[in-house]
Formats: sequence, C-alpha cells, structure tokens
Amino acid sequence: MKVGIQFFPDIGPEVKSARDYWHEALRLVALVDRYGYHHVRTVEHYFLPYGGYSPNPVVFLAAAAQITRHARLVTGAVLPAFNNPLKLAGELAMLDALCDGRLDCGFARAFLPHEFHHFGVKLDESRARFDEGVAQVRMLLEQESATSEGRFHSFRNVTSLPRPTQTPRPPFYVAALGTRDSFERAGANGYGIMAIPMAGGAMRDLIDAYRNARAAAGHEGPGTVMLAFHMLCHENQAEAERLAREPLNRYLRSLVESARQWTEGAASADYPGYDKIVGALALETFETQVAKGAAWIGTPERILETIAGYREEVGFFEIASLQVNFNDLPLAVAESSMRLFGEHVLPRLARERPGVAR
Repeated sequence: MKVGIQFFPDIGPEVKSARDYWHEALRLVALVDRYGYHHVRTVEHYFLPYGGYSPNPVVFLAAAAQITRHARLVTGAVLPAFNNPLKLAGELAMLDALCDGRLDCGFARAFLPHEFHHFGVKLDESRARFDEGVAQVRMLLEQESATSEGRFHSFRNVTSLPRPTQTPRPPFYVAALGTRDSFERAGANGYGIMAIPMAGGAMRDLIDAYRNARAAAGHEGPGTVMLAFHMLCHENQAEAERLAREPLNRYLRSLVESARQWTEGAASADYPGYDKIVGALALETFETQVAKGAAWIGTPERILETIAGYREEVGFFEIASLQVNFNDLPLAVAESSMRLFGEHVLPRLARERPGVAR
C-alpha cells in the first residue's frame, strides 16, 4: 500500500493566516521524498474556513513540485462545475510539465450549497456539469484539434497547450462520498476513486461496486482506490490522543458547519440523502472516528493495528492519503508525526504495490 499526505485547510484568518498555513505545509512537503511518501494532495474549495484557503490546488502543487522529485502531485480534487474546461485543461497540463509528469488529476462534483450559490450554479446541474467537464478536459488533454458541443461549454478545433507530459494524459480519479452510483461510474470510465471513510457508508460494498463496474466495462486491472484518513503518530499513545482530539473535533465541526444548508432545507435530485449524510456527520467525534478506523492516531504499533483492522473490514485498497496538519495542529507536532510514521510505519506498508488509474 502507498501512503501520501494531503492538505485540507479548515481554519480562517482568526486562527492562522493563509501565508503561515501554506508555508507550514511546504515545510511538511520537504519531508515527503525523504521518507518515501507517495503523494502530495490538496483540495479545491471556497469562501469558508472549511477548505477556503485552497481555491486552486494547482497553485500549491506547483510549489510542491519544486520541493519534491519523486512524489506524485494530486488534485484532490478540482471542481468542473466552477471551471471552464479550456482553462482547466491548460492549467493541469502546465502543472504536469512543472512536475515532470508526476500529476494525478482528481475531479469532484462539489457538494457545498454555498459554493454553488456564490458561483451562480444550480445544484441540480451538478451531475451534468461534472460529466461534461471531465469528458471535455479528457478530450482536450488527449486530442489535438478537439471539438465538443456541450450544454455548458463548447469549443471547436482547439489544441490545448501545453500538451501533457504524460501520455496520453495524467491518470484520472473521481472523488466520491458515499453514493454507489458515483463509485460505479468511476469504475465504468476506468478512473481511480477517491473516497472518505469518515463519511461512513458500506465502504467494502462501495469498493466492490467500483471494481465490478470497472471489470464489466472491460478495463484491465482492479483500478485504484485512494482513501483519506487523519493521522497523528507519537511515541506515547495517550499523548497522541490528547494532541489530536480537539483539532480533529474542530475539523469535524467545520465540515458540518460548511454543509449545514443540507439540513436546513437545501435539496437536489443530484444529491439524494445528503441531509441524512450531514446529519450523521454531525454526530461524529474524535472517538467515533478512531473507533471506525477513519483516524489513525497513536504509536506506530497502534496505527499498524488500526490499519490492519480497517483493511480486514473493508478489504484491500491501494493508496492512503493522510491529513497530517488538520485544523490548528502545531507544525512541530505534524513534523514529528510524519517523521515517526515515515520511519516505523511506511516501511511496513510500502511492500505492496498499488494499481494504476487512468
């Protein structure tokens, strides 16, 4: 199994400036190649502390590309609903050039009603915008003189520059929360899947649905499943729990606050059951996350036990993506955690090789 790190800012200026947050993130990126972490990843979100410091993952990943030489750079994920595919394809290919062909492109539908409201995009257009946007970005990266007549964006005889460094394009991933249809669509298209155990759901069944849909569509191999976890590694179990508890609880509260419109009347056929999903998330705590294996907290030995237990429950997955500086966790704690995990956990997990998404 491969293990990388991800950055999901969930703080605002009253806690830490964006300058300080991203400078600290780059300090952590400097440890990635040294210990053999697989990737560096960040998100696209807007306006609120939950993700709002990262409106364009390409910007940060371009900086990370200059610090690393081996790790993959992962958009986790860009949002076609709020981007013109002509611009997005060019930016992704430019990043692929800057990182010498180490880019993985993750795409997501977006799910926060306030973002759709501010961009003037209808929630009920989410699925259509996503499907069209990903298809058009793929076309622009794979083809020259591309033409597409879409519902939202159209272009004729366009050759997007720069051309991607990887051929025919960087690997694609689709982010999914807990909807079976999303997992099956990603598998049928031959893409990798990005998922969040934190959200609950029958992850084993969802992963099986993804792999079965991929096989039924004739794609070779099992695909690639990337799951996201919070992680804090420390020599002392009780101290690890003390350090992680409140930052993780604050992270969970910021997520629920950013998505509260789903429980206040927001509704869309494109998001069935999201009021219940957000309602369930509101009940999550540090203790429940640790208990279900969605947070890897403790000594190297305890974390290895947590990983083994989680994999026994959900089955094999190829990549873990770890939040290492969640909420206001101090930089020194995150650095020490990454070092200890890199020295004592990664060597045990690096023996297994992941599949390859396309």
